[in-house]
Amino acid sequence: MEKLTAKEEEVMQVLWKMEPCYVKDMVPEFTNPPLHYNTVSTIVRNLEEKGYVGHRAYGNTHEYYAVVAKEDYQNRFVLKKVVSEYFDNSYKNLVSYFAQHEKISADELREILAMIEQKK
Repeated sequence: MEKLTAKEEEVMQVLWKMEPCYVKDMVPEFTNPPLHYNTVSTIVRNLEEKGYVGHRAYGNTHEYYAVVAKEDYQNRFVLKKVVSEYFDNSYKNLVSYFAQHEKISADELREILAMIEQKK
């Protein structure tokens, strides 16, 4: 699994949200900036070549679906990058940041702690 470009990630976000879907259904989701049908189609085909997307053919029409789960991609690339680059490779620093900036409540922290305890 390789890291995707920003546009490829953007297309995957739409596909993960809508799947399965056709390119024509994805195009209206890109508004800032708008993307042309051919652009989205090209990106989807590139994602298919990289092993992120699969399709079912109905004549000349293709219905696309994600082969790689969003959580798998996030775990492999997004979360590790954020933790390593912004929180000194420490999940403790990450949680501490959210607690200090009131982005997470004490109740939510207790829920997280309970989940951790259950896995032991």
